Amino acid sequence: MPDITHRFIETNGIRMHIAEKGSGPLVLLCHGFPESWYSWRHQIEALAAAGFHAVAPDMRGYGQTEQPDAIDQYTLLHLTGDMVGVLDALGAETATIAGHDWGAPVAWHAALLRPDRFRAVIGLSVPYRPRGTVRPTTVMPRTDDAVFYQEYFQAPGVAEADLEQDVPTAVRGILLRIAGEAPPGTGGFSMVPRMGGMAAANRQSSLAPLPAWLTPADLDFYTGEFARTGFRGGLNWYRNIDRNWELLAPFAGARVTVPALYVAGDRDLVLAFPGAKDLVANLTRFVPALRQTIMLPGCGHWTQQERPEAVNAAMLEFLRSL
Repeated sequence: MPDITHRFIETNGIRMHIAEKGSGPLVLLCHGFPESWYSWRHQIEALAAAGFHAVAPDMRGYGQTEQPDAIDQYTLLHLTGDMVGVLDALGAETATIAGHDWGAPVAWHAALLRPDRFRAVIGLSVPYRPRGTVRPTTVMPRTDDAVFYQEYFQAPGVAEADLEQDVPTAVRGILLRIAGEAPPGTGGFSMVPRMGGMAAANRQSSLAPLPAWLTPADLDFYTGEFARTGFRGGLNWYRNIDRNWELLAPFAGARVTVPALYVAGDRDLVLAFPGAKDLVANLTRFVPALRQTIMLPGCGHWTQQERPEAVNAAMLEFLRSL
């Protein structure tokens, strides 16, 4: 995508790669796992064409951005600090921040903690989840045969070995398993067998044909990035779930007060998490300035990639209303 500019900035003590295009009000785009700036490729073009400055970083631990060694360097406070630092590096007083998957909690918390810098927020897939009363890993689903994937990701080295034994299959398998078009028998992601990990399910789902929204070139890009960097950086985000809960104790009960938009696919696995549908239905309790909740029919987890036109239209309508 030669018309998108790439450069490096210094933010919050790390060197960060950003992809950007356009001029005008800043829109900061935060990706999730296992992705990169590239997951926002369709939005960068649409936002720039509509008169906005679209900036999509490789988030901390991903792509060409630095990967600190210590696990405790991947808390939500670090990640939010990175985004504040991006604004500073770009000379921007304020921005609208958007996030998908793990990028959504970063966006929600940036708006929660620094409403003076992030004047509006767009969450894709993952709704704002207020701080609970118990340590998150203690209530994750588990059975005799399987554990919740976020618990599976906790032990350093385990998921890395699982995913890095065959990076092309892991990347393709994960993308297809939780897409809206996941074939019967290949869907699902939440529970990981205690014996064998994710490899078998990734192999099975990787055999499915590519949906129209995912091209061989797209797969090549993601595969090349993770073959080069490994998965440790992204997995370290999960290893701070309990630490985030501890650090955010002062903000228990706080609400996101800036204007907000929430967009998800009705086949997104996130909506099947315990309590998720009730949370989405009552989101205005925690995000009182929520303008709209949009559910995209037939769409799975990869919201802005599976339904770029619908997401672009929703984002632009929201941005123009601010």
